[in-house]
Amino acid sequence: MLPVIALVGRPNVGKSTLFNRLTRSRDALVADLPGLTRDRKYGEGRVGNRDYIVIDTGGISGDESGIDKVMAEQSLLAIDEADVVLFLVDGRAGLNPADEMIANHLRREQKKCYLVVNKTDGLDPEVARAEFFGLGLGEPLTIAAAHGRGVTALIDLTLDDLGIEAPADDEEDSDESDSGVRIAIVGRPNVGKSTLVNRMLGEERVVVFDQAGTTRDSIYIPYERDGQPYTLIDTAGVRRRKNIREAVEKFSIVKTLQAIRDANVVVAVIDAREGVTDQDLHMLGFVIDSGRALVVALNKWDGMSQEQKETVKAQVERRLAFAAFARFHFISALHGSGVGELYRSIDEAYDCAMAKWSTNHLTRLLEDVVADHQPPTVNNRRIKLRYAHQGGSNPPIIVVHGNQTNALPASYKRYLENRFTKVLKVRGTPIRFEFRTGENPFAGKRNTLTPRQLAKKERQRQHIKELKHREKKRSRKS
Repeated sequence: MLPVIALVGRPNVGKSTLFNRLTRSRDALVADLPGLTRDRKYGEGRVGNRDYIVIDTGGISGDESGIDKVMAEQSLLAIDEADVVLFLVDGRAGLNPADEMIANHLRREQKKCYLVVNKTDGLDPEVARAEFFGLGLGEPLTIAAAHGRGVTALIDLTLDDLGIEAPADDEEDSDESDSGVRIAIVGRPNVGKSTLVNRMLGEERVVVFDQAGTTRDSIYIPYERDGQPYTLIDTAGVRRRKNIREAVEKFSIVKTLQAIRDANVVVAVIDAREGVTDQDLHMLGFVIDSGRALVVALNKWDGMSQEQKETVKAQVERRLAFAAFARFHFISALHGSGVGELYRSIDEAYDCAMAKWSTNHLTRLLEDVVADHQPPTVNNRRIKLRYAHQGGSNPPIIVVHGNQTNALPASYKRYLENRFTKVLKVRGTPIRFEFRTGENPFAGKRNTLTPRQLAKKERQRQHIKELKHREKKRSRKS
């Protein structure tokens, strides 16, 4: 499971700035105003080959009331669900009574935490952290989240202490041989996930009740179908955070995000009668960002009129165009119609996600694709893509080597993705591209000639110049 890291602290100490650094995004609003973050925000980050989940929380000042009180309660809940807490304090503002209150709470909870002194850019780190030793939470670590200083070292230390190691290349293959294809069933509450699990298993294995939020945790269920091993992961429903009330349901979000990362194929269940909601889009976006193979099941298709069905199909085509690589199924988990067809798409998506292609095959394909449509020129130099090889599976990663690849426009990258997806016949999983620019073998060698060689080169240049001058004079006389 991915480790969960919570960011807590007083308002305006830089938690959202650090969140954006750790997730390499701008998902959290950042401004010089206390209390801007009203709710918890979940994000995914990576350092090296190690992944983690980060929770950004609202500030805790100790004198909250109204909505600020609810915000502070959510911050305390984030502490409970996290594996480790990064407790941020402001190195410029110094020690505050609210800092001492949070430190006391962390000591009572006996939660593993790190005291992080932020905003130390331009300050002497030793002076900035000196007064925070009194909080009794170990040695303070200094960073400048706005400039990224010390952030990588901080997250490396955190993951090292948690014992999180980079996955070995053959780790996923060994897992699949034991449990088969891992299928995560995800979706909003009460869209029929547990009903679908029971239908796929052929038994009443999972509790089904017509009340949103019945499933509180992710349930792993190994089984076989036609001699093929599978593991079904039934997850709790993911709803908008403003609609989350019970503390136990807040834990379910992390479990669901972890289950998505732990799966090979994700079956996203959408209530066809309610249509595609914004929360469905957010969930699908997380699945795609995680690189997982995807099958979309629109449930409760039975009993809908033909006009309603046509409306839903048009909405799916319009709003889910970004997931066009996935197979779409219109099913009824309650009556079983269309459920059997899911396995065909699941197996197809898994096979494509784990496919292997030779370097020779990918390079020939790259040459054909580039020949059909050349990359643009940058500074009067053509971008050259020389060869390609596979860099990983689940999702498939294609590594392309060339020159000036950092200047390759997004439109041309999409062109490569679409062409490779079509020619390689990949369905159900996104293909990711990584572009690498090789070093110029002549870089830095312009002035490596000896003085004698430079003098000889200059004499040759002057001789050629004189010959050209004589030729011009001769042509004028004639």
